[in-house]
Amino acid sequence: MRILLLLLLSLSAFSQTTAPYKINFITEKIKVDGVLDEQIWQTAPNVGDFWQYFPSDTLKAIYQTEVKIAYDDKNIYLSAKCYAKSKKYVTFSYRRDYRGGSNDNISFIFDTFNDRTNAFLFGTNPFGVMREALLYNGGTDNSFFSEFWDNKWVGESKIYDNYWTTEVAIPFTTLRFKDGTQQWLFKSYRFDTQINENSTLNKIPQNQIIMNLGYSTPIEFEKPLKKPGPNISLIPYIATGNSTDFVNPKNPNNGTRINVGGDAKIAVTSGLNLDLTINPDFSNVEADRQVINLSRFDINFPEQRQFFLENSDLFSGFGSYVINPFLPPQGNLGGAGNQIISPFFSRQIGIAKDSTTGLGVPNRILYGARLSGKLDDNWRIGLLNAQTADDEFKGISGANFGVLAVQRKIFSRSNIAGIFVNKQTLHPELSPKLTNFNRVGGLEYNFTSKDSRWQGKAYYHQSFSETKQKEAFSNGFSLMYSVQRYTFRWAHDWVGKGYDAEVGFVPRKDFLRINPTLGFSFYPRTKLVNRYSVGVSLEQYTMPNVGTTDRTAGPFLSMYFNNSARMLLSLNQNYTYLFSNFDALRSNGKLPALERGQGFTYYNASLNFFSDQRKKWWIFAQPLIGQYYNGNIVSLTGSLNYRYQPYIALAMNFTYNHIELPIATNNVFLIGPRLDWTFSKKVFLTTYLQYNSQFENMNVNTRLQWRFAPVSDFFLVYIDNYNTANGESRNRSIQAKLTYWFNL
Repeated sequence: MRILLLLLLSLSAFSQTTAPYKINFITEKIKVDGVLDEQIWQTAPNVGDFWQYFPSDTLKAIYQTEVKIAYDDKNIYLSAKCYAKSKKYVTFSYRRDYRGGSNDNISFIFDTFNDRTNAFLFGTNPFGVMREALLYNGGTDNSFFSEFWDNKWVGESKIYDNYWTTEVAIPFTTLRFKDGTQQWLFKSYRFDTQINENSTLNKIPQNQIIMNLGYSTPIEFEKPLKKPGPNISLIPYIATGNSTDFVNPKNPNNGTRINVGGDAKIAVTSGLNLDLTINPDFSNVEADRQVINLSRFDINFPEQRQFFLENSDLFSGFGSYVINPFLPPQGNLGGAGNQIISPFFSRQIGIAKDSTTGLGVPNRILYGARLSGKLDDNWRIGLLNAQTADDEFKGISGANFGVLAVQRKIFSRSNIAGIFVNKQTLHPELSPKLTNFNRVGGLEYNFTSKDSRWQGKAYYHQSFSETKQKEAFSNGFSLMYSVQRYTFRWAHDWVGKGYDAEVGFVPRKDFLRINPTLGFSFYPRTKLVNRYSVGVSLEQYTMPNVGTTDRTAGPFLSMYFNNSARMLLSLNQNYTYLFSNFDALRSNGKLPALERGQGFTYYNASLNFFSDQRKKWWIFAQPLIGQYYNGNIVSLTGSLNYRYQPYIALAMNFTYNHIELPIATNNVFLIGPRLDWTFSKKVFLTTYLQYNSQFENMNVNTRLQWRFAPVSDFFLVYIDNYNTANGESRNRSIQAKLTYWFNL
């Protein structure tokens, strides 16, 4: 009886029975300057009190935050008064689109369709630096946060003696919502570095992520919202530059080129958007951070190209993800993606395999169109079509890509989704290894309970090609139950040997993967530790007629410290069976490989550690030590960071691997110093080097950005790649690009 009473009290502590917050329609002009001197900010009530999320999740915030909302025909306005201990605030730099942890800031989230699944996030900090992002899959994991989305809105902040204020205006044309709606869901959370307090407008248990959309407040507009007139944006660009490929002097892309093209965004309805692009240019997109991949399989990197971002989960959210509820989030470090398998990966469009080298290279997109969004409260739809160009010099055929995705909401936060992907190769004679077409169809059921305790997925995908492969399927199931004291997750995936998704992410085939995890959490509330979790996990791959090919199993310890540092320690038993020769020394073929047909059992320990990022100096470290196949390894990946706020952020990214095997010994390392110099909130300079010993390459990348108007930029980008074996340049380019956002 006592246990039942405690369970009921726990459920009620985080119940979502908040009465709607009434938003007044105003005719008063709001000057977005961070000074809350308008009459509406004097009379409007606060949305509500803020509650601690860290270090506790049961108390009201020590330093409160007063959030108010108003609107007119064109914009929704927010103000926040954030009380603080002093005027000493932390920011990484003036760089837009910061990540929220370990610096002072506040975020506002609008769930405009009340589905607790998809939402828009806008944030500011005491220095007036802005960020925006898209949340999907309920915001239940850090993976479901897209910070690369960009759109038009304004915000400004002002610092006072014992508080700071912010003021925001978001055009309704930036948001998607149902015409005639009168209610949205809203949430807000704040990071206060001075006392290391994280607080939220709604009580959220610490076992749930702070941006979880299951914990929101209803907001009610004084009168129904209407479609804000014609909502058409044109974003033309002009780009010019010079490129030189020293390895291939006959490369037709050598020399000076001028490109003209652009994008358009057309609101077909208030919830449905049409994105168009003609001859897009992605020279301004920041290059991926290199990694040394110790595994035998490809890894993926996040999509950063604007054309593919809005409603991207409709297209790329299918398949299986690695979700570890005990792994500390990686904050501002970025890095590789975490999908196991996916039928559609947008980065396959505009990237093709050079038939002469076998490497992935850029492939020009001629045009593209995406229709995506909400049809009503229950239905979402996504249609995509894109065309790439022939490149005879590289042996690449142009292709047409078509994707149809449909999602139907069921219950409070769950959905059934379907996808169909078609790739049509236009000139297969240029790429002999490609088939004329490749198609994939799939169905999925995504489940999240109202209180976020239960999360799960079940899916089935089938590929189709002219070769009519057998076992051309993939399917999987996952289910997680998470409460404050313990978390259990089961996941498995089964991929047939004939499954082929050319426009997806399929690093391996013909396997059964299982991945159970069990962990228990404790909250000692000592001066040092806020929370720690202990548990055990297993990830195992099995291949028919071969048996187990890969396994990692062992206990782990996860700790969150009161100073915001965090770590995950794992002891691992590993098994790997080689069904093909493998360059375990990561020598790029220069040293002997381990021969196929062997199985190896080996033990090691790994650590994932973040120090207190509020300090001017902080470190991320990921050491690995122990056995490696039939030898030993000492590995250290990490980043040493320094902040001279708000102008300069320095980072030394590094990876070092000392690998000793009976066949040979090798040292593989990657060094990547990075300078992020933000002269103001409009002018940014990023310069970094990446030296990769595995490929004997030095990459130099410098990017200057001037945001002279909202979502309108001038970029100047210089890239150089050197062969460190002989000191000669492999290729070099300098590009200039100008974009401007017009609202019609």
